[in-house]
Amino acid sequence: MTQETPRMRRGRRLAIDVGDARIGVASCDPDGILATPVETVPGRDVPAAHRRLAAVVAEYEPIEVVVGLPRSLGGGEGPAAAKVRAFAQVLARGIAPVPVRLLDERMTTVTAAQGLRASGVKSKKGRSVIDQAAAVVILQNALESERASGTAPGEGVEVAV
Repeated sequence: MTQETPRMRRGRRLAIDVGDARIGVASCDPDGILATPVETVPGRDVPAAHRRLAAVVAEYEPIEVVVGLPRSLGGGEGPAAAKVRAFAQVLARGIAPVPVRLLDERMTTVTAAQGLRASGVKSKKGRSVIDQAAAVVILQNALESERASGTAPGEGVEVAV
């Protein structure tokens, strides 16, 4: 009896870590092996942020965009999650037909900060890259989830017509 390995979809993906001040963006190679930082988009001007993200999506041509969904440690959703859901809905409309998926991002910023500190990045400098690093962690989690299950990670965002 042979164990069949779940199939990973081929194609680049983008991940987005939505923050109030900054939005981190990460990408991966078409084989979904390595996630790398792309850029930090200023987040205070939301319409401008959506325009920039649409431009990044057009440039990278991903098969999907994964947005980190902030949940409490217990798994619940508060005001931050509601804000990200609304942001993801607008993003999904703006980049359709590219699908947008929400993925639990608990502890990603903490993991990213620890990784940056371990690599010697000072906290002042780290602020500008922490969001990108968190997006990398979100994307790595999404890729690992798909590799293990053979299905797209997280939950899809329906585009309201």
